[in-house]
Amino acid sequence: MSTLAPLGYIKVSSIRMQGLLLLFFSKLEHIPFIRDIQVTYTRTGLYGYWGNKGGVSIRLSFYGHMLCFLNCHLTAHMNYASQRVDEFEYILDAQTFDTKNMPHILDHKVVFWFGDLNFRIEDHGMLFVRNCVTSQRFSLLWPKDQLTMMKQKEAILQKFEEGPLDFQPTYKFDLHSDNYDTSGKKRKPAWCDRILWQVKPKSSPPEDTNEDGHNEEEQLEGEHANEFPLKMTQEYYTSKMEYGVSDHKPVIGVFRLELRKMYETPLVQVSAEGEWSADFEALITYRLLQSFPSSAWDWIGLYKVGFKSVSDYITYTWVKDDQVSLDDELFQVYVNKDEIPVRGGECVLCYFSSNLQCIVGISQPFKVQESRAAIEEGLVPENINGLDETVAS
Repeated sequence: MSTLAPLGYIKVSSIRMQGLLLLFFSKLEHIPFIRDIQVTYTRTGLYGYWGNKGGVSIRLSFYGHMLCFLNCHLTAHMNYASQRVDEFEYILDAQTFDTKNMPHILDHKVVFWFGDLNFRIEDHGMLFVRNCVTSQRFSLLWPKDQLTMMKQKEAILQKFEEGPLDFQPTYKFDLHSDNYDTSGKKRKPAWCDRILWQVKPKSSPPEDTNEDGHNEEEQLEGEHANEFPLKMTQEYYTSKMEYGVSDHKPVIGVFRLELRKMYETPLVQVSAEGEWSADFEALITYRLLQSFPSSAWDWIGLYKVGFKSVSDYITYTWVKDDQVSLDDELFQVYVNKDEIPVRGGECVLCYFSSNLQCIVGISQPFKVQESRAAIEEGLVPENINGLDETVAS
């Protein structure tokens, strides 16, 4: 978060299962259009009782298009390629989301599947594999890559695409080095760490059709897909050799997602009214721009400009507390002055929907003034921001 926040990225969601971690970051401009966030996990270690193996996922709506991100750590060792596929299928079956339209992972329009999938390179001996890696003739190893081999006979894998493996195998390395395993086990190099994706194809017409030979729901879905098309291409796929904290090297995939937005207006318009400081109560105005399932648990958070995550608020207020309704769509909420930072600073307000588990409205940046009372009492140096700038220069 400390690295990405200065670049304009905010942590939207995360899920962890023991050592398996999935983080989702987004640029601030997209935050109000990332909705219906849900997370889940599945254990597959020790017959499903232990979370050292399994999968964690985050699903969400991005401008109305449903995306799912699945991070897996599958069973290890050369002889268990079929078990890895079985684990993957089990994870797909086991993970469900609280929605009628897209309860399963493969129901989503776009699915990213990645992680330590643990597929190995069969048949070839250590010397041949290492010579291919040293000479960068990676394509000689592709036919014996287990994931490539399993895709030829497993229908569930054929739905997924992957870029060419034009980088050296990412497993197994001595820690803090670029040397492959020199321990007594001398593991054979392999592309254990992978990034695959699937864009859901248009469904073929079902058998139950009308007089024109088409099912009405299917026709509507096809029209919807044509009206809001989505296209995805991979621009970059490689490993990063400079990292040595693990016996794996990390893999990076960069994708371009082209889509027509199903909506371009946030659900809520929120703004700070009048002057803000810790000397008096502050006033927030918000307007519902679209209908959505609001809740008494919705809240509006005060954030510093450049905040790192959704939970990185300075303070918050429940929207139903001290709320004044000006009309059916416009509301005002007060913020206790004791909750406002005495030193002030550049801030924004974010409306968080409890039901959608996301921010659905962000205010324009505004200035919170330094507290005059605190300055007079000697608690805050006057013009502290100016002093900081002078010291920095």
